[in-house]
Amino acid sequence: MDITTMTGMLVSGFGTTLQIFLLTLVGSIPLAIPVALARMSRIRLLSWAARAYISVLRGTPLMLQMFAIYFAPYYVFGIQLTPDSKWQACIVAFILNYAAYFAEIYRSGIQSIPRGQYEAAEVLGYSRSQTFWRIVAPQVAKRIIPAMGNEIITLVKDTSLAFSIGVAEMFSTAKALVASQVSMVPFAIAAAFYWVFNFLVELALGAVEKKMDYYHD
Repeated sequence: MDITTMTGMLVSGFGTTLQIFLLTLVGSIPLAIPVALARMSRIRLLSWAARAYISVLRGTPLMLQMFAIYFAPYYVFGIQLTPDSKWQACIVAFILNYAAYFAEIYRSGIQSIPRGQYEAAEVLGYSRSQTFWRIVAPQVAKRIIPAMGNEIITLVKDTSLAFSIGVAEMFSTAKALVASQVSMVPFAIAAAFYWVFNFLVELALGAVEKKMDYYHD
């Protein structure tokens, strides 16, 4: 098999990798907001529930979480697995896992805003929601971009874990090609794909960070 054919097969696998990446961001970034707010809540039960969620999802391997979500419907509830079960379990696990990390980043960003800004906004007649969305949120967004960027770049590489439950993304395609062709070339091509994609993500994050420069601390 020539390099062009191998690259074509890896491109197909990269399509699945890209889907995992995008769906994880679309699901986890908004989900992390209520988790972060619950974590900071004065309602003790709500706060402890959010803490437990974050602790479990950050304290156990993502691969193990995928296995648990994939097999739990069958072994716990007796629900038969379908051809789509692997894909669904993969996406749900990624979203839940990354929402826990993003929630802690949000929390640290929100708590970094001086209390005086809330008090000043209250004096000016802003409601709590107006204070948060108009004054606090833009500053938080600027402060958390570097930390969010690190997690997003990690996500690009973590998509390779989907192979563990049989989702045919780029890494699993490369692994199969290495075994069939007895060559390390597919791994080298896959590595180039990951690097280029991460480089593009870095450029996009840099552009966002530059756009947020008008929010000075």
